[in-house]
Amino acid sequence: MADDDSFEPHLGRQRSQGVKRPRRYLGRVLAATNLARSGGVGIRPASGSFTGSRIGRGAGVGRLLASRGGHATASRRRVIVKASVVKLAGKGASAAAAHLRYLQRDGITRDGTRGELYGRDADAVDGKAFGERGAGDRHQFRFIVSPEDGDQYEDLKPLTRRLMAHMEEDLGTKLDWVAVDHFNTGHPHTHIVVRGKDDRGADLILARDYMTTGIRERATELVDLDLGPRTSREIEQSLRAEIEQERLTSIDRALLKGADVDRVVASHARDGFDQTLRAGRLAKLSRLGLAESLGAGRFRLAPDLAETLRRLGERGDIIRTMQREFSRATIQRAPVDQAIYDPAAPDARPLVGRVLARGLADEHADRHYLIVDGTDGRSHYVAMGRGAETDMSLPQDAIVRIEPIRPEVREVDRTIARVAAANGGRYDVDFHLRHDPTATEAFAETHVRRLEAMRRMSGIVEREPSGRWIIAPDHLDQVETYEALRLRDRPVAISMLSAQPLDRLVEADAATWLDRELVSGTPEPVRDAGFGHDLRDAQARRRQWLVVQGFAEETGSGTAFPNGMIAALQRRELLRVAGQLSEELQMPFREAAEGGRIDGVYRRSVDLISGRFALIERSRDFTLVPWRSVLEKQIGKSVSGLMRGDGISWSVGRGRSGPAIS
Repeated sequence: MADDDSFEPHLGRQRSQGVKRPRRYLGRVLAATNLARSGGVGIRPASGSFTGSRIGRGAGVGRLLASRGGHATASRRRVIVKASVVKLAGKGASAAAAHLRYLQRDGITRDGTRGELYGRDADAVDGKAFGERGAGDRHQFRFIVSPEDGDQYEDLKPLTRRLMAHMEEDLGTKLDWVAVDHFNTGHPHTHIVVRGKDDRGADLILARDYMTTGIRERATELVDLDLGPRTSREIEQSLRAEIEQERLTSIDRALLKGADVDRVVASHARDGFDQTLRAGRLAKLSRLGLAESLGAGRFRLAPDLAETLRRLGERGDIIRTMQREFSRATIQRAPVDQAIYDPAAPDARPLVGRVLARGLADEHADRHYLIVDGTDGRSHYVAMGRGAETDMSLPQDAIVRIEPIRPEVREVDRTIARVAAANGGRYDVDFHLRHDPTATEAFAETHVRRLEAMRRMSGIVEREPSGRWIIAPDHLDQVETYEALRLRDRPVAISMLSAQPLDRLVEADAATWLDRELVSGTPEPVRDAGFGHDLRDAQARRRQWLVVQGFAEETGSGTAFPNGMIAALQRRELLRVAGQLSEELQMPFREAAEGGRIDGVYRRSVDLISGRFALIERSRDFTLVPWRSVLEKQIGKSVSGLMRGDGISWSVGRGRSGPAIS
């Protein structure tokens, strides 16, 4: 400029980054709304990053409460809160109803009776009515609130109601919730189920910070108010108790954190109490073979210290679970007759036995377990995986067969890899049909379904907008990873051998599991103890019944069973049940012929002692044929199948042209 009073303006480009544009009116309204809900409190994420932490109710309160976590002290009461969001689409609604029923099961109260749901204003709430209110909800929230000192509460209901009142204030809406208290473990805890709707009927979205930290901080505040901060004596007692524990403890974490690159730590510490803790714990680890003394108070920690201690802790939890179930069932089992079934072991064999108990090993992750009294005379703890991946109908005293599932690359995966290798790393149905002219479109579609399942679960394959799949050169290695991930959710395959208890099979006028074992060329090995002893006794009495009924005969060398015995017994039960169904349906029954075609509408399954059958309704009659799991998605639909000696091959749709589903 020539002087201070003259200037020459230069217009910049529109939307220049140097000019701050005024915020739109709608933007100002949304910002004010967020501030009113405490959405503007906390640290703003870095420019260009998106964490999702501001989405949902309670975002600001959640960040504010999360900031307190860094100032936590040892005197604060600890509360564990596990939170999950459960989608209710598809089978989610029925699974949610089953979850509520399971939460109210027997044996969860202080006196071992059945649990009961409660709510904001009532100590008894109708779970069915709660489920009906949420029938159309997109999702629901599930929380497990477990105060470390929960055993000091006579009743957890007041604490839960105050916590839910605080949550309603933080979220700015009334919540529709039910809860039930569990006292069946060493740590009393509360299960809370919240509908995924706010008080205006809109979808309830909770901010991530509030879910992960905010609820826990609110619960901790309440417990601190009720019980007061932990005293120095309580803290010392808690730490001393960790010295001899066979699990990963806070002392172990401190040792691992302070170890050098060679995993060497010293027992000395800043004060006498800490040194006592470290020295005592290192001595315990040495006895477990997890630490090596180097002299002068120095120890080398085992490289797998943390993982080994976690496994030891899990084993201890399993043993306590088995003892609790045995005492509940008034069963005596020596420690030598208690085992943990490991399907991953190289020598793992199928296990056949009687279901003693079923429960949740991890209620938050929905991981179930079975305790099975095996034919080998031992009681086995079996990790079943996630409830959604397992059969929920396993009644107590049912007889089951459990087999390990091995991760393996299937032939369908090898075919996908071959087709993709010949087409520049891409796969689709057209490529498949050109690669193999003998393949059908329906067969190729099964490969697409395999890829879609892998994409949804693990994302190891990618689909282009055109519908073609991108197949990596190491696709088969990725399949192995995918199968290993699936094993965590379903490590074993469970098949029902008999839904009826053993004593009801002895005189059953049907083809039973006992009969199949008697005629089998490779019967299950039996030890004369526990279930094995009961099985031998039942088999002896069943032989006598079969002889009396004319299905078998005594010979000089034992009992002879004719070839058609199983089929004759099964047909007797089938005709008897069919007569009852004929009166119910007001339709005649027609027996399916070997090699004949079955066309009709699948109505439902029918459970017999001989096995599960499918009820197929036709225009003038109905029939019963062997059931297969693929039929459950076809209830009320037309199906077509061909009877074979080992079962039936089904097709979906009218007539004979439907795609095969078996």
